[in-house]
Amino acid sequence: MIRLFVPQDLAAGAELSLDEGHSRYLAAVMRAKPGDELRVFNGRQGEWRALVAQVGKRAVALQVIDPARPQEPGPDLDLIVALVKRAALETIVEKAAELGARRVRPVLTERTNADHTRVDRLQAIATEASEQTGRLDVPQVLEPVKLEKLVAEWERGRRLLFCDEAGGAKPALEALKGAIGPWAILIGPEGGFSPREREMLRGLPYATAATLGPRILRADTAAISALTLWQAAAGDWRT
Repeated sequence: MIRLFVPQDLAAGAELSLDEGHSRYLAAVMRAKPGDELRVFNGRQGEWRALVAQVGKRAVALQVIDPARPQEPGPDLDLIVALVKRAALETIVEKAAELGARRVRPVLTERTNADHTRVDRLQAIATEASEQTGRLDVPQVLEPVKLEKLVAEWERGRRLLFCDEAGGAKPALEALKGAIGPWAILIGPEGGFSPREREMLRGLPYATAATLGPRILRADTAAISALTLWQAAAGDWRT
């Protein structure tokens, strides 16, 4: 069943005009015809059945029929990741969406080897992954900020799992034992955190340093591993 994320409000009988990307996907790739059924969601009002109403050269229109699944809150988990090379960052965003992260927050650190990224492309990757995995919302991808700014504006009440490859930290599963409430996971750059950054992070009252094992992991592998462990210990994999 095709699933599409749409920004419009959803209600029985509503008519939706799809954007160029979704229209091209339905018309040219899926060869959709009037009357074909699909599912739509907007992150606010659950998932709805819809029918293809019209297929044009430049636009496809849908008609919303009835609700299929009610909206449910997802895990309150942010993934914070230092900017890395484009291919690895795109993989991280895709897997974060598949693994249920609420937001992806790129950060700039002292050893970051990339200073910019296309957030619009990353958001499109997150949207496509959400459509394919059946989740009812799409994680927000934020503009990159410096690590110091992120810490200065930290959301009160949110815990931080700081994945520290330098050693001397708790195993991640032990650090997450009994974890409840809002959390964030922080993954460093390919060169690791600087000594100054590591000292700062270890001094934060809401941060818990954790190790992902005896081997040094690539940033994308570390992100996927940490997200998986959090979901198993504190996320919606338990339900």
